Amino acid sequence: MNILKNLLSLVGGLVIIGVIVGFIAMGNTMNKAQKLDPKAIGLYMDMADGVLNTGDAAATMVKTVKVEEDVSIEDVIEAMKSVAMDNNMLVVGDTVMFRDGQKDVFGNTTRHVEIVSFCNKQIARNFIDYSVAFGAFMPCRVILTRDKNGDLWLSTMKLDLMIAGGYPLTPEMLKMAEKVRDTMYMIVDKGAAGDF
Repeated sequence: MNILKNLLSLVGGLVIIGVIVGFIAMGNTMNKAQKLDPKAIGLYMDMADGVLNTGDAAATMVKTVKVEEDVSIEDVIEAMKSVAMDNNMLVVGDTVMFRDGQKDVFGNTTRHVEIVSFCNKQIARNFIDYSVAFGAFMPCRVILTRDKNGDLWLSTMKLDLMIAGGYPLTPEMLKMAEKVRDTMYMIVDKGAAGDF
């Protein structure tokens, strides 16, 4: 009976130690979380919800817009480039990965896939100086794809996590980041409408 009593005491003691360690760890995590931008936790919760509902982590991180039916590929590209130039974003790349009707190396017929890259070099320099990790997300890209049904889609990265997912940016950095985000979303929206 003493062995059982001692064993239960040991288990109880380990549980109490585990609870104390858990509270300490939780307290440290909460202290760190309080330093984040006030929007951060909500953004991460939305992302987690999207992943749990779709199983597609990449889809939760992009803004996707359907191109209007009467808008051609050429009009989409021209509209995006026009909006970019009007908003001090340079076109720094335009790569057609596949054209409609081409054959790939396996003999499969391809659908259109084109990636257009944009950048405001001064803002990019400021963000790389702030954190070199931002450079890995540059330049900002838009992918134009045709799906199996023949519809065209534009996708670009959601930039809100980069803006508010960590410690709050300085007011100057926040203003620049929001300008890039708003411009990229405008590029996609106007491109989808063929709106120059």
